[in-house]
Amino acid sequence: MHKLDPTISGLRNWDEGRYRNKLSKIAHVFRLMKEENGVLPFIIGLSEVSGRKVLEDLVKMEPFNSEYGIVHYNSMDERRVDVALLYDKNKVEIIDSEAITFFFEIINRSTENYDTTRDILYSKVRYKGEIINIFIAHLPSKREKDINKPKRAFILSEIRERILNVVNNSKENVILCGDFNENPDDENLVKILFDDAGVKILENPFQHLFSTRNYSTFHYKSGLLYDQIILSKSFFNDDHVLEFQEAKIFNSEKLSSRDRKFAGRPYRTYAGTRYLGGYSDHFPVFIKLGICKQM
Repeated sequence: MHKLDPTISGLRNWDEGRYRNKLSKIAHVFRLMKEENGVLPFIIGLSEVSGRKVLEDLVKMEPFNSEYGIVHYNSMDERRVDVALLYDKNKVEIIDSEAITFFFEIINRSTENYDTTRDILYSKVRYKGEIINIFIAHLPSKREKDINKPKRAFILSEIRERILNVVNNSKENVILCGDFNENPDDENLVKILFDDAGVKILENPFQHLFSTRNYSTFHYKSGLLYDQIILSKSFFNDDHVLEFQEAKIFNSEKLSSRDRKFAGRPYRTYAGTRYLGGYSDHFPVFIKLGICKQM
């Protein structure tokens, strides 16, 4: 997962120069990934995307070179930011996609009686002959004494039902990824790994990274691992083509803060309202899959 800040919105003082710098920074992240891993990710989940044009501008750039397709829907989020999927058109076929929208009732507001949050993006894809059901999330943030915790719990319970349906009925692969605004050991993210009988249906390889103090973002002095990729057990069985190999945080020195005081932390685009011109306040995370056998 990687973050694209809003471009033309009232949230930040963006101009054309800053927008172009942000795009080139994001493209540079993927060039660095390709240098380190020898290949670009075949599927990329993005969050905080401010409209389809941002994605269209991005995929024209090196290293994508218009070889990547886009799955994106405009959500009803109050900040006008969405999640999106990029995919290598030479390797991946999109079978289906939809935006899963959530409405929450507001009790104490006179004008509107519901609240919206960012959609969950669902995509069903075919890769190496295998079907993968992908859910990309950017769950409501921890703010105002974590007023949004019940929303995150509700959204995850709904997604869990969908995942259970896939795992039990079709035996297809599932990937749930995104910025969960919770760490891997938080109650909501532990609960989603199990079915109603307590049988484990999902594996979260980021639990181990978090337990060994590997973080993708920071809040004051706290290291956080809100960005995670959670996988169905099928990626750990030898009767499927795709096999999980490793999970990593891409915390390259080139993406890290130039300020010695914040060494090892992401080089941010903004610090509050102050423009720094960096990459993001989150490091990207990724997983590697191996080809177990050809079906």
